[in-house]
Amino acid sequence: QVQLVESGGGLVQAGGSLRLSCAASGRTFSSNAMGWFRQAPGKEREFVAAINWSGDSTAYADSVKGRFTISRDNAKNTVYLQMNNLKPEDTAVYYCGRGPRKSSGSYYPNPSQYDYWGQGTQVTVSS
Repeated sequence: QVQLVESGGGLVQAGGSLRLSCAASGRTFSSNAMGWFRQAPGKEREFVAAINWSGDSTAYADSVKGRFTISRDNAKNTVYLQMNNLKPEDTAVYYCGRGPRKSSGSYYPNPSQYDYWGQGTQVTVSS
């Protein structure tokens, strides 16, 4: 069984920064792509960023390009999302998910491409 635990969310003013972490259990972490999604109240879960299993390929939603950076440390079984220049529209619950195994690509924007999810961490950006 794989468990994903997000942390690092909180309340921040517009223009501020947060760093989210997603700690994974299980030996398969380093073999899988990982992704971050977010879901605001009344909206569908939307793709934010993803990274392939080796960490050398990343993909981002247009809305966060240039502001967010996804990275991973396979030795620590952890994936990160550095969020800079936050905007009120970034307010949402952020989830990490485990993506396809041993794929060279990183663009996995559909939630159905992920088989395990964390419980989410709330990010609130005030104006």
